[in-house]
Amino acid sequence: MKLIKTAAAAAISLALLTGCNSEAPVVEPVPENKLVRISTYNLSFDRSSFEQLADEMSLTKAEQDILIAGWFEGSLSEQDLEAAEKVIQIRNVAAVIQTERPAVILMNEFNNDGIAEDTTALLGFQQNYLAVAQNGEGASSTEVRMLEPIEFPYSDNYQTNTGLMSGFDLDRDGVVDGGPDDAWGFGLYHGQYAFALLSMYPIDEDKVRTFQTFKWKDMPGETNPTITNCDDENNPIPAGMACGDQWYTAEAWAEKPMSSKNHVDAPIIVPTENGDKVVHLLLSHPTPPVFDTLTENNKMLNRAEVDFWLDYVSGNGSGDYIYDDKGVTGGLADDASFVIMGDLNADPISGDGDLTAINDLLNSEHVNVEATNGVYAPVSYGGPECITLQECKEENWDTTYPDRITGDGGLRMDYTIPSSDLTVTDSGVFWPATFEEGRKLMNDELVGEEGGGKDISSDHRLVWIDVVL
Repeated sequence: MKLIKTAAAAAISLALLTGCNSEAPVVEPVPENKLVRISTYNLSFDRSSFEQLADEMSLTKAEQDILIAGWFEGSLSEQDLEAAEKVIQIRNVAAVIQTERPAVILMNEFNNDGIAEDTTALLGFQQNYLAVAQNGEGASSTEVRMLEPIEFPYSDNYQTNTGLMSGFDLDRDGVVDGGPDDAWGFGLYHGQYAFALLSMYPIDEDKVRTFQTFKWKDMPGETNPTITNCDDENNPIPAGMACGDQWYTAEAWAEKPMSSKNHVDAPIIVPTENGDKVVHLLLSHPTPPVFDTLTENNKMLNRAEVDFWLDYVSGNGSGDYIYDDKGVTGGLADDASFVIMGDLNADPISGDGDLTAINDLLNSEHVNVEATNGVYAPVSYGGPECITLQECKEENWDTTYPDRITGDGGLRMDYTIPSSDLTVTDSGVFWPATFEEGRKLMNDELVGEEGGGKDISSDHRLVWIDVVL
């Protein structure tokens, strides 16, 4: 039984589908004091190729059902068994989104073709998973609680630096473009770890700004990383280099992008009874501040990627140095409303990152601190249980705020950070505890090797805020 179709065939069917709905959908004005739910979710759709994800997303519900039935019966080939468990993961992710029902969602780790032209996977996820009722108790559960489908009329895919070969020997192993560490952002192929946006409100495409090509060297205070780990027998200094040397050649440093994926300012237009309200969604997924060997390269880059947004929203000339991919300079207007969204790979208290950058952002006068460190900071019951049940990483069992962690690593990584002018009335991290509905969307011993994490849905959790507009 082989049910995975080709991405090309899926693209044709999806093109026909979208061609029948070419007119823009009508968006009803948001009533006064209407709550708009804005969310971010690292989906962990990590695949060996973009084509694999596109094929999985192109499966119809009927084709998925055949795979799931075979999975329950134990009758699948090794190839189809893998496909069935990927379908379970995607269905569970879709169920999480259907449960929380955001009006806007940033999806980190939603792979694309690198240049954001092939929308097969993005459209397939919407058509074959989000627009289909999912089981709120888990795709592999015999207990059934069907959820209402959800549709997003507007979507955007974004180019990424991950897997984009640099033309340099960035990892200093003597080979140019010799692997993922020679890409501008770590990736086995161009498009891995990309991100996408889904919205129930129009995206002002003419005013979207991307910062994929903004150079790291052009950020004030940033310098070429140097070799600081000098006597490590497990990480010898490359031949011809010495302790204290700059890591990148002058030519590579001159071209190195600041963003490991992309930084995007995507304004959405929310119609209200008092006129249109524009909210700038500031999207990114900074590199994790780990995997460093001889330098603190990733730690430094993560700090820069987080600091970029603080400069962008702070006004008073703080963002004058910034230029986008069209050459337009400057940061956000002083009176603009915004939400900084994404897996920032930066915990404010624990972890391996530079704590200064994320704390400066969370405590900035330009953000709503009640929604970052106050009464509306997103929390869950599942996070503390992850620590108590010792399911999270042991090194983070002593975390100060276990209810704020956003992944099974035991750290707070994922954020929806609103501007100070936005009123937040509620927030949350979707992480059901053992006594809550939907627990098997996070933990299910029947699936995969570990019964949790990416085998079930994601090793991250959906984070949301409700904003009054």
